[in-house]
Amino acid sequence: MVQYGLDYTRCRWILPLMLGIAVIFGLIALAGRGWLESETEPYQHQASLWESCTMFPGELEWTCTSLMDYAWGRAAAATFLLGYIILVICFALAIIAFAIDTLRFNFIRGIGGLLFTAAAFSVMALVIYPVKFTNEIDMRGVNMFSWAYGFAWTTTIMEIGLAFFFCCLPNYEDEILGNIKPTYFYTSP
Repeated sequence: MVQYGLDYTRCRWILPLMLGIAVIFGLIALAGRGWLESETEPYQHQASLWESCTMFPGELEWTCTSLMDYAWGRAAAATFLLGYIILVICFALAIIAFAIDTLRFNFIRGIGGLLFTAAAFSVMALVIYPVKFTNEIDMRGVNMFSWAYGFAWTTTIMEIGLAFFFCCLPNYEDEILGNIKPTYFYTSP
């Protein structure tokens, strides 16, 4: 697999494809309104990375307040957004690296390092947000982390996993390029 994997035209695009999926999941997390939810009859609360909205009994519209008024809200949004921007840059660099006929292996290891940096920023945001939100915002009932927060964690886990792949891939440079004589386990008598 290692010897022929990146040589085969369809297989060489698996890592950039996975980065593209991580970019899409990160965009869903940034735009999603369901980071944190609470529902107790008849009170409802919903929060995103950017705002916290409450629907009181008898009202038909959400009452929203910006989380950018809090220092922790700005910190969580800035760190997750910075991690997302680095992820998009890594996606563009991966497209460039894998589009070239001769792979640039040192270039690929740099993408892995950037992905570890993006994952560090994302983890910081995903830890700051729930800790400070539950301490400073009054929510009645049971607080549940919802689908958008799950997409944010999925993006972060993909960043970490892909960073390992991008960092380890240059270790097999000679096998991929065919510079090593193959070893056969079967010998004729």
